[in-house]
Amino acid sequence: MIETLKKRWIGDRSFYTAVMAVALPIMAQSLITNFVNMLDNIMVGQVGTLPMSGVSISNQLIFIFNLAMFGTVAAVGIFSAQFAGRKDWAGVKNCLWLKLIACALLTAAGMAVLLFLGEDLAALYMDSSVNDPADIALTMGFSRTYILIMLGGLPAFACAQCLASTMKESGETLVPMRASFLAVGVNFVFNWLLIFGHFFFPKMGIAGAALATVISRWVELAYLAIAARISSERFPFFADMTKDVHISSSLVKEVMMKGTPLILNEVLWSMGVAATAQCYSTRGLDAVAAFNIANTVTSLFFIINIAMGNTIAILIGQKLGAQEEEEAVDMDRKLIVLSVVLSVTFGLVMAGLASLFPSLYNTSDTVRATAASLIRICGLLMGNGAFYNSAYFTLRSGGKTVITFLFDSVFTCTVSFGLAFVLSRYTQMTLPQLYLCVQLADILKSVIGLWLVEKKVWVHNLVAASA
Repeated sequence: MIETLKKRWIGDRSFYTAVMAVALPIMAQSLITNFVNMLDNIMVGQVGTLPMSGVSISNQLIFIFNLAMFGTVAAVGIFSAQFAGRKDWAGVKNCLWLKLIACALLTAAGMAVLLFLGEDLAALYMDSSVNDPADIALTMGFSRTYILIMLGGLPAFACAQCLASTMKESGETLVPMRASFLAVGVNFVFNWLLIFGHFFFPKMGIAGAALATVISRWVELAYLAIAARISSERFPFFADMTKDVHISSSLVKEVMMKGTPLILNEVLWSMGVAATAQCYSTRGLDAVAAFNIANTVTSLFFIINIAMGNTIAILIGQKLGAQEEEEAVDMDRKLIVLSVVLSVTFGLVMAGLASLFPSLYNTSDTVRATAASLIRICGLLMGNGAFYNSAYFTLRSGGKTVITFLFDSVFTCTVSFGLAFVLSRYTQMTLPQLYLCVQLADILKSVIGLWLVEKKVWVHNLVAASA
């Protein structure tokens, strides 16, 4: 009995070797990125609570663009991973070009929205009945300045995502990891120089933080482009990129059919998250600052879910593309178990250290205490996040994007946001109480997701008809 369960839920050495070969570089990349982001956030936090709140609000808006970009790249990436699984490098190249074209259009649209509507959207997070008008004016100014500078980095971010994702889908995770390490290093150094005005650099405050991010994104793109150019033998799809490109109508049709729900999912999910954060902001700008601190810290620990989700998408996508369906089912089950075990462990550590991180910020004791409570809640429920995150990436790897659309973004926009909206407007709950209620609602998402995974609705080869 024990041996049967062990064989069903636990992999052998070769399984964990294959998993770690993909997961560890992604995990390391996410760890360094989020750790440096936290240090950057702490540096912004030293400027004051209002500048930190302004940056937080701006990042909520930019977050929607980022997720739309991730969704677009991932929509094509479903096919790219399966083409890579059967060594069809021409198919991978066509997918890369499709990503670049789609992301260029999305970047133009995103820049227009942030440029012309950014201030109106930021105003939704500032309640004049709760906050002082002078504080609102200052926070709005910080937010506007930050967004205008960040626009300069969006094209580089889009191109870098296209290149890095295509490398990962082919099994190459080290080059994107190094590019990310370089970018976060550049970002950290220039943050230190430009926020505080060290050496001969001007003291720019939050404007310096935005400029540092823009510089780092162009550096990351340059590194990826050079790596693609000099490693064309390892990456055949980067060789002669402008030659023999044929984006077939059948591929476009399949991507649109399978990918549109995924793109909409990412956009609507990010909008749902931003709208939920707006509900939290009804508790005042201190709540915005506390939520920003908690989000930054929890992102550092959530790297395990990010890494395991991407690992599921890559490995299961390759197995399905190679028509190894039974192996895909077995590997997916063991990946989910591994993800949950690791996430519970990381979550308990995060909950235990909940009070440490907010103490590093130059803000009030009230903001620190609220942030610590949010971190503790997220840590104790992190295992549940691993369940629904694994289910989401499993369903996505088989192209079940309509199901993931309903499972993820529709749930967030209806259940999570709806609950946050009602409780924030019609009760006197504190921010931690609101946050706990919304997080507990995600248990339902895990139950639905794992039921769908067990039904094997995701076991499907996508690329046979798109060659």
